[in-house]
Amino acid sequence: MNQQCINVLFLSSGNSTRSIMAEAILRRLGGERFRAFSAGSHPTGRVNPLALEQLRLRGYPTDGLASKSWSRFSKEDAPPLSLLIGVCGKVVDERHPAWPGSPPQLYWNLPSPGTVQGSDAEVRAVFSSVCARLEQAMRELIELPLEQLEPEEALARLHDIGPR
Repeated sequence: MNQQCINVLFLSSGNSTRSIMAEAILRRLGGERFRAFSAGSHPTGRVNPLALEQLRLRGYPTDGLASKSWSRFSKEDAPPLSLLIGVCGKVVDERHPAWPGSPPQLYWNLPSPGTVQGSDAEVRAVFSSVCARLEQAMRELIELPLEQLEPEEALARLHDIGPR
C-alpha cells in the first residue's frame, strides 16, 4: 500500500448505518492520509437517523453522507481503492463487483443496530456501542504504518485489527 492517500471503502448491505458510521469516523480521524467512502450491495437510499445522531454526539461531521450502491466504485472513474472493509456479515456471501486493482478485503462483522428491538434507550445503547467499536478499529487502522509495509505484511497486520 505504498501510495500517498489510502482510499478505504466500507461495505454493508444497506449502507445506512455501520458503513456510514465507519466512513464518517475515518474521514475525520484519518486526516490527509486516508480517504473514506461507503457503499452497499442493496442501498436503502437513506441514512439511519440514529446513526447520524450518534455521529453528531461524538463530533463527527455528517454533511454529504448518503446511502449509495457499491457499483459506483467498480467503474473506471471511481477513486482507486486501497482497501475494502465489509462491516456486516451479509456482504461476505454476496457476489461483489470486480473492483479495479483488486484491493485487499477485510470483514468486520458488527451487529446491525438498525434491527435491534427494545426500548429507545436499549436501541441507542447498541448504536453507541457499534460506533465506539468502529472508533477503536479506526484508531488501530490509522496507527498501522501501511505505507512502509510490504503488501503481504500489510494484509497480515490488517487482519489483526478491527472491532472485537
